[in-house]
Amino acid sequence: MTMTQEKTRPEGLAAIDREMGRQHADALASFEAAAAMAAKAAASLTRTGTLLLLGMGGSHAVNRAVEPLYRAAGIDAIALPLSEQLGQPLSLDRRTIFMTSQSGESAEVLRWFDETGGTADTFGLTLEASSFLARTAPSLVGAGGTELAFAATRSLTVSFALHLAIFAALGQDPSPALAVLRAPEALDIKLALSALANVATVVTSGRRLQGVAEALALGLTELSRRPCFSLEGGQLRHGPMEMLGPSIGVVLFRGNDATAGLVTAMAVSAVETGAPVVIFDGSQEEPVPGCVTLRFKPETGLAAIFQMLPVAQSLMIAFADERVENAGTPVRSTKITRSE
Repeated sequence: MTMTQEKTRPEGLAAIDREMGRQHADALASFEAAAAMAAKAAASLTRTGTLLLLGMGGSHAVNRAVEPLYRAAGIDAIALPLSEQLGQPLSLDRRTIFMTSQSGESAEVLRWFDETGGTADTFGLTLEASSFLARTAPSLVGAGGTELAFAATRSLTVSFALHLAIFAALGQDPSPALAVLRAPEALDIKLALSALANVATVVTSGRRLQGVAEALALGLTELSRRPCFSLEGGQLRHGPMEMLGPSIGVVLFRGNDATAGLVTAMAVSAVETGAPVVIFDGSQEEPVPGCVTLRFKPETGLAAIFQMLPVAQSLMIAFADERVENAGTPVRSTKITRSE
């Protein structure tokens, strides 16, 4: 192929490239800048012992990813889509609430504050210091301003860095996660992309890393316009295995935690169906025969998330670029969802 015949990078993907290029620096800056507000959020968590994580889209995927980490820290945490909380609400009494919205302007966020008035233990996590959310609730504000590209990349990484500041304020050691942000590892995704070359769609799955699996499925769907979706490992086992076969790609996330063996068992079962299987592997388990394994340093918690997320982002972008002419330019959605 000559230079003139090469596919031009779609503007939507070029915009995502720009966001991803600065996400680690912005995440480190966000961690530092959020310390004072993180201490207030941590004090609230210590006082209430319970946490309700609310958000939509990528923000909900972030909430799902940190939900088990707060539980491991002794906090009774639950992540709900904000739309679900509006329709069938959990009680807000004696709960700390983290409202996450990268724009701080989503329709559901405005309605929730209008209907509830917020609470004394409500904290915002956002990228936009001048947003409705940041003006309305004490907020941890990520560095670098609003994410401009369509699919969430930098906003996820920055949001995780804000949570890292809260965990540090709770007394956890942030150094493993910070080390990953300072020296991210770029893994070659060619074999993984090749394994998924002929699939009609992708299902992602994890156990403790299920929230990261959900973030990847959302990005794959938004960019490739295929119905890619995510099922927690046990849920995938209970019936939906019926869909697996050579035309369904499976992407699994295996961390260095007590659930790693269950992810291994799923990988073995998925390979037996003929489905191409890719494993993001931060465990100390052996590679599963028949899978493409992206091997990371054994980590757990936010360090594992920070390791895997940029590589997953690269895979979702490349997957979409092979299937869609103008990947990264939404045709039915907008970056900030202002209608319900």
